[in-house]
Amino acid sequence: MLGSAAGGGFPQWNCNCRQCAGLRGGTLRAQARTQSSIAVAGAGPGWVLVNASPDVRAQLAAYPELQPSPRAAALRATPLAGIVLADGQVDHTTGLYMLREAGRPWPIWCSESAHADLTRGNPILKLLEHYCGVDWRRIELGGEFVVEGVPDVRWRGLAVASKPAPYSPNREHPVPGDNLALVLEDAATGRSLVYAPGLSEIDARLWQAMQAASVVLVDGTFWSDDEMQRLGASSKRARDMGHLAQSGPGGMLEWLERLPAGVRKILIHINNTNPILDEDSAQRAELARRGVEVAFDGMEVRL
Repeated sequence: MLGSAAGGGFPQWNCNCRQCAGLRGGTLRAQARTQSSIAVAGAGPGWVLVNASPDVRAQLAAYPELQPSPRAAALRATPLAGIVLADGQVDHTTGLYMLREAGRPWPIWCSESAHADLTRGNPILKLLEHYCGVDWRRIELGGEFVVEGVPDVRWRGLAVASKPAPYSPNREHPVPGDNLALVLEDAATGRSLVYAPGLSEIDARLWQAMQAASVVLVDGTFWSDDEMQRLGASSKRARDMGHLAQSGPGGMLEWLERLPAGVRKILIHINNTNPILDEDSAQRAELARRGVEVAFDGMEVRL
C-alpha cells in the first residue's frame, strides 16, 4: 500500500477536524497517510503502479524496490512496468504529471470512459505526449489482461457503481467503466485480491468476485453516510459522492460480515474525517471485533 488515504491525505493540509487537528497536535493515536495507491508485483522484479496519486514521488522514494536499480544499464530506469487506473479521479491520476520524465511512453491501462475524461475534461494524457508519451491499453470490462513485465499476475476490470470525476461529462449520469474494481489473480495459485477504492454499491458480479477472493481491499472513505454533513464539510452525503459508508443498514460492514471465513478484509481510501483513523475510537474497536483491517502506508499483502 503506497498510500491509504482518500483525496487530500491525512492530515489534510487545510482541515481542522478532530482527526487532522489531533494528529498535528500529538493528541490522537493515529498514523499519517498519503493518498490512495498500491503497487503490485509477481515473482519477478517488475512492478505495476495502480493509480498515480499526487503523492507518488514521495511514495516511490519510500520503497527501495520501486527505485532504479544501481545495476541498471540505462541512465534512467524504473522497475515500474506499467500503470493501471481504476478511474479518472484527481487523487488517482495527478501523479502522472510527476512521472513525465519516463524514458519511453507509459503503458497505461484504463477504461474507455476514464481515457475520455483524461484526454478531454482533464487532458493529462495529452499533456504527457509532450514529455514521455502514453501507450494506452483499453481495459475491456470483464475481460482479462496482463501487464507486460509482470506476467504472473492476471487482471480483470469490473464496472462498479460510483461517481466519475467532477470534470467528467458523465458526472451526473455515470456509465459502466467510469469506476472499476480490479481483480488481481496469482496465475500460479489462483488466489485473488479485489481492489475497489471507490464504490457506492455492490452488485452481483462484484459480490461474486469478493466471495471468491483471498483478500478484499475496498472503499473505506466514510464511516457514516452523513459524515461530511454533520461536520459542516459538505452538503453531500457519502452516497452522493459515490461511496458506500461503512456503518448503517446495507453499509460496507454488513457486506464484509457476509464474506466466507478466511477472506482478509481491508479498508482503503480513508477520508480524513473518518473516525476509524483514531486507533482508540469506538469505531476502530468495532472493526477489530469484526475482523476488518484498516490499510496504512507501507502495509504489505501477499497472496
